[in-house]
Amino acid sequence: MTYHKEVHQDERLFAMLIYVLSFFTAFIGPLVVYLIKSDSPFVKYHGKEYFNFLISYAIYGAISWLLVFVLIGFVLMPLVGIAAFVFTLIAAIRAYEGVEYRIPFIIRIIR
Repeated sequence: MTYHKEVHQDERLFAMLIYVLSFFTAFIGPLVVYLIKSDSPFVKYHGKEYFNFLISYAIYGAISWLLVFVLIGFVLMPLVGIAAFVFTLIAAIRAYEGVEYRIPFIIRIIR
């Protein structure tokens, strides 16, 4: 976790907006914010982090769905959903604080 005091308020707001918009539009809203403010390294970091998070948790959700057939998925699916919700909230708060937060348990595909 790295704090950035020199990050401007609007950059922190746009980074937070990536996560907040994901509650309403999982892909389009965060993508628009990322494309508009990709000149900011801080917003770019959080955009990449969010899209890695989205890909990873989609994979985890699909695996949980497949494991429903062996009854383990009934336990895993709600846990994946709760973890995604909680980590999104934490990331939004950390982005607003000016922190380069690394979301746990994600595969870093986009660098």
